[in-house]
Amino acid sequence: MKNIIFVFLFISSSIYAQIDKIEPPFWYAGMHNPELQIMFYGKNIAQNEVSVSNEMVITNIRKTENPNYIFVTIDTKDIPASDFVFTFKNKNKVTFTKKYSLKQRRENSALRKSYDASDMMYLIMPDRFANGNPKNDSDKTLAEKADRNNPGGRHGGDIEGIIKNLDYIASLGATAIWSTPLCEDNDKTFSYHTYAQSDVYKIDPRYGTNEDYVRLASEMHKRDMKLVMDYVTNHWGIEHWMMKDLPTKDWIHQFENYTQSNHKKSTISDTNAATIDKEICLDGWFVPTMPDLNQSNPLVLNYLKQNAIWWIEYADLDGFRVDTYNYSDPKGIAQWTKAITDEYPNFNIAGEIWMYNQAQIAYWQKDSKIGAIQNYNSNLPTVMDFTLQDALGTVFNDDEATWNKGIVKLYDNFSNDFLYPNTNNILVFAENHDTNRINEIYKNDFKKYQMTIALIATVRGIPQLYYGSEIGMSGDKNIGDADIRQGFPGGWKGDKNNAFLKTGRTPVQEKYFDFTSKLFNWRKTNEAVHFGKMTHYIPENNVYVYFRYTNEKTVMIVMNNGTTNQNLKTKRFQENIKISKTGKDILSGKSYNLENEITLEGKSVIILELE
Repeated sequence: MKNIIFVFLFISSSIYAQIDKIEPPFWYAGMHNPELQIMFYGKNIAQNEVSVSNEMVITNIRKTENPNYIFVTIDTKDIPASDFVFTFKNKNKVTFTKKYSLKQRRENSALRKSYDASDMMYLIMPDRFANGNPKNDSDKTLAEKADRNNPGGRHGGDIEGIIKNLDYIASLGATAIWSTPLCEDNDKTFSYHTYAQSDVYKIDPRYGTNEDYVRLASEMHKRDMKLVMDYVTNHWGIEHWMMKDLPTKDWIHQFENYTQSNHKKSTISDTNAATIDKEICLDGWFVPTMPDLNQSNPLVLNYLKQNAIWWIEYADLDGFRVDTYNYSDPKGIAQWTKAITDEYPNFNIAGEIWMYNQAQIAYWQKDSKIGAIQNYNSNLPTVMDFTLQDALGTVFNDDEATWNKGIVKLYDNFSNDFLYPNTNNILVFAENHDTNRINEIYKNDFKKYQMTIALIATVRGIPQLYYGSEIGMSGDKNIGDADIRQGFPGGWKGDKNNAFLKTGRTPVQEKYFDFTSKLFNWRKTNEAVHFGKMTHYIPENNVYVYFRYTNEKTVMIVMNNGTTNQNLKTKRFQENIKISKTGKDILSGKSYNLENEITLEGKSVIILELE
């Protein structure tokens, strides 16, 4: 199978060329790190000696036990954007040459702005979002063909479907899009999730082309939106082309018998953990179809660093979300992360730290004092708030408050914020593509949906919304992953209705959408809920009150988790209300006199801008 970029780039080869792949396929001039490691792959290519033209300098040539690989390191410092030629000789006779390109970077590329707490991130599974180009639903070079009748099969959603619906996403108030991986996944089944990638320099043809991905970024930037790539450092797919001919035996972790990760990630920071348990956690395979990459191998680590940086430059990306972040070698993943942020100081990376202990999550955030106890710094800017997600899965069903049940679960979650070095850089969410849908948990109770999303929109951190929740989509993970990853209505020709359009939404879908879009479009206008401080009060009678504020603006959020109406006295909150006498609810438009009691409906939320 040929890589698209490989076909485009290699235009100056002799008929005796032995190179099947070259990665990265091209690079960029003027990078912070001038060192570039180029991997050449072809039958018995290591039999050749390598030289390079012009002023380029080769600083290292690494040949491995596999004669089909050569890793050539060059110094690009002060080399302008240009083409140069690698010459391969065997016994002093030129066997072939290869042209390689250093391209010009975009203006201010290194200082690109990334996503932050002023954004709302919209999570999409592209195969299930919208089919913008039915002609690419299947590809003759790839094993799995489209079959929308198969819940776990490929359904045909693609990049074109995202592009065609960008205005819908923007109208929702979203300012960033996180798409699950788009690189090629040639698994025979369940390839639609694309986490078992078979070529990490190539967009899966069933999603589109590399050029389509660049166009997606461009179209988003026209709308002042940011594109976040879902990057996987821990593993590739069993069908990755290298798995058939590994560069080195230790490119992946191998065992005498198949060994799966124990998934007990607490062993990494646990001072009492057995060595064998920690090793199996880190080196065991995630599942049998996902070989575990060895980031402690310098060749692998450099490959992953350069692949990530190449995509940032090539596609003009605005951020990463990293899958299974803390399954990777801790030292290696810290170096990988730092290599990216050294190149792009403002670039945000959210790591999936799927744990239910805040100290263990905080351990993985950049400059963590908890990590520092073990002399560890992951360099990871943003972590994901799985403890909050866990609480949100039950809290609004707790009609009666006790010491540890009811809305106090939310209070207790935020009371541990002191553990985090940077609370603005926490991804907050109620659900994602791996969890039960919130509308399934709460049985499409609209009031509970309102409370859930209002919380996500107004607490510290970066809010993330999962596609379809904004129109009331539900799905039961107990049935299978396919049920929480259903197609967006209107994304396919012949769908019963088109929820992308106001005229196509059902009354229920419109009710959900109207609330969600109103909330997140308001959020864009108030910096108090972006980077403002937070003060919260111990819940009483299942009512939670918290404030977000700057020197100029204050927002008061009140949640009644009880089932009956309550009157809330405001004197207790004078620390934050101060001289304000009224507050206007951004959802209903109603004004409240803060000198009087506030009447709260059962299972309700109000968001007051203090005046």
